[in-house]
Amino acid sequence: MIELVLGDITDQDVDVIVNAANSSLLGGSGVDGAIHRKGGPEILAACRELRAGHYGGGLKTGHAVATTAGRLLAKWVVHTVGPVWSDIEDHSSLLDACHRNSVKVASGLGARTIAFPAISTGIYGWPLDSAASIALAATTEQIAELSHITTVRFVLFDQTAYKAFERALKRR
Repeated sequence: MIELVLGDITDQDVDVIVNAANSSLLGGSGVDGAIHRKGGPEILAACRELRAGHYGGGLKTGHAVATTAGRLLAKWVVHTVGPVWSDIEDHSSLLDACHRNSVKVASGLGARTIAFPAISTGIYGWPLDSAASIALAATTEQIAELSHITTVRFVLFDQTAYKAFERALKRR
């Protein structure tokens, strides 16, 4: 049910790819930029439609919303905004919400397979070991309630992230 893969999330043949988006929903760097570049203009057009409607102020941290996947192998992209790491305030509940809400949105689409990046661990600075533990706990608990989701794949960009998720998975 839980898979770890070292690779590029934009190459995954799954129903849903989760995008570690910024609140604007209009693309950015890292995973967000890669998904928008490879997915093509269809994703940006769908995000602009969201911004023109209910998400005029952008997507709030921890929330999730779906769009087409454009030219990606996936059917949909679920965009979620991860929290920025702080050693002063605990934002763990927001990182947890990113994963839970992404699974809920994917489930609502009828998805059976979903691929996540290591949300908030890039420019947002979340420590990998902590992010891995939160991500695995949140997704495992959420999919237990949604029996039709058969596979949650964490696609890790480098060996350091892969090892952190591997350690967290072994602790579960």
